[in-house]
Amino acid sequence: MGKLAGAVGNYNAHLVAYPDIDWPLIAKEFVTSLGVSFNPYVTQIETHDYMAKLFNAYLRFNNILIDFDCDIWRYISLGYFKQTTKAGEIGSSTMPHKVNPIDFENSEGNLGMAGGVFSYLSDKLSKSRLQRDLTDSTVLRNMGVGLGHSLLAYRSTLRGIFKLQINEACMSEDLNHSWEVLAEPIQTVMRRYGVPEPYEKLKVLTRGRTVTSESIKEFIKGLELPEEPKNILSKLTPHSYVGAAVKLAEMVDLAVRAT
Repeated sequence: MGKLAGAVGNYNAHLVAYPDIDWPLIAKEFVTSLGVSFNPYVTQIETHDYMAKLFNAYLRFNNILIDFDCDIWRYISLGYFKQTTKAGEIGSSTMPHKVNPIDFENSEGNLGMAGGVFSYLSDKLSKSRLQRDLTDSTVLRNMGVGLGHSLLAYRSTLRGIFKLQINEACMSEDLNHSWEVLAEPIQTVMRRYGVPEPYEKLKVLTRGRTVTSESIKEFIKGLELPEEPKNILSKLTPHSYVGAAVKLAEMVDLAVRAT
């Protein structure tokens, strides 16, 4: 953004020299003619508020991406994702079979570096001693550091994503041993139909015990529920209990493509 409002932002000298001119209008027309956004309310400097807002937005976005990187790292370690390899690519120095999630780790590290820079920039640039000290001039020289680390991180994350392969067998195996997730819908339906102490009954069934398809179905069979909801619950599996996930994912995809 740009300013053309004189030393302290009030058009003081402008109005003394040419009192009949609409200086705010002239200033706006001139600044915008240069392809720069015009800030009509300034002090001795253009106050950098928009920069603080921008760098804070980068910080928030990068934090979200760090969360993504960490989650994908965890999914890889659990075996939910495999990674394609390149000929000659080196993983562990002593374990040649190992494929490290290096792209997501590099991204996380670069985002951390960028976050430190952006955090300081957004905090510092909203302050100026008595409206004009020169600390901003040296600080602004480092915006490229934060942006550069961010760009490296974005490229690393994308590179890592394109290497991922879904390990359906591993996911399916985990789901086959996770029948306890159905305690949530069962408890909710029990509450709907007024079955007493639903939480306590599910707690007895699931806590500290191995929950199986058979134990879940036997529990449902013994509930005092109408046949229709009982049949719906009996047909649920950890694989099919996905709610509106598919529809929501499609909506997100459409929203992203529309931007």
